[in-house]
Amino acid sequence: MMSSVKTGGRKLKQKIQRLLTQDDFESALASLSQLPARELISPLFYFFYSKDELTKWRAVTAAGAVVSGLAQTDMESARIVMRRLMWNLNDESGGIGWGSPEAMGEIMARHKGLAKEYAHILVSYVRKDGNFIEHESLQRGVLWGLGRLAQSYPSFLKEADAFIPPYLDSTDGIVRGLAAKLCGVLCLDSARAALEKLKEDKTAILLFGNGVISTYQINRIVSDALARMKTRGNLPPAGPFR
Repeated sequence: MMSSVKTGGRKLKQKIQRLLTQDDFESALASLSQLPARELISPLFYFFYSKDELTKWRAVTAAGAVVSGLAQTDMESARIVMRRLMWNLNDESGGIGWGSPEAMGEIMARHKGLAKEYAHILVSYVRKDGNFIEHESLQRGVLWGLGRLAQSYPSFLKEADAFIPPYLDSTDGIVRGLAAKLCGVLCLDSARAALEKLKEDKTAILLFGNGVISTYQINRIVSDALARMKTRGNLPPAGPFR
C-alpha cells in the first residue's frame, strides 16, 4: 500500500512538472484546475525550489490559482495553506521558505477574502518591528509578493509608505528594483526623493511578470514609478509583477 501511494505521488509530481514546463502555460493552468486542489499543494511547493527559475515562478502562479480556487469552496483549507506558507518563513521551521512570500502575494491577489485576513502578515516581513526578514533573497520574494498584492488590493498596504522606501537603498539590485516598482504601484510620495537618487542606476536585473522572466534596468523602473506618481496612478503600472 505504501509503495502504491509513493508511486501515485511520484506520477502526480511528474505530471505537474510536465504542465509547468509546457509552452502553453495558460492551458496548463486550466488542466491543473481540473485536478483535486488539496493534492496539488505539496507538489507545487516542491517546485518552489526548482533550479529552473521559470518553473519556480510558474509553480508560484499555479499555487495562486489553485489555492484561490480552493478558497471558493473550502476557505478553511485555504487558510491552512496560508499558515503553512507562513510557517515556511518562520525560523523555527528549519527551512528557508523559498517561494513562500511570492505565493502568499499571488494567492491574495486572486482572492480578496484571503487578502483581508493575511495582507498584514506579508507586510510584517518588511517591518523592523514585525517579523522582519533579513535574508536579501527572501526580501526579493516579499517585495514581489507585496507588489503582486498591491496591483489587486492597494488599500491593504496603506501602511507600506513607512516600510518600503528603505529598500531603495539596498545593495541588492533586485531588491532596489522591486522596491522602486512597488513605490510606483502604490504612488508613495514618501519615496520620491529616494527614487530620484536612482534615476541613473542602470543596473540590469531579471524579474518575473506577466508569465515571463524579463530584463529590466532599474532606472527605467524608477522613471515609470515617478511618472505614475506624477499622474497620481493614472498611468498603468509597467512590469514586473503581473
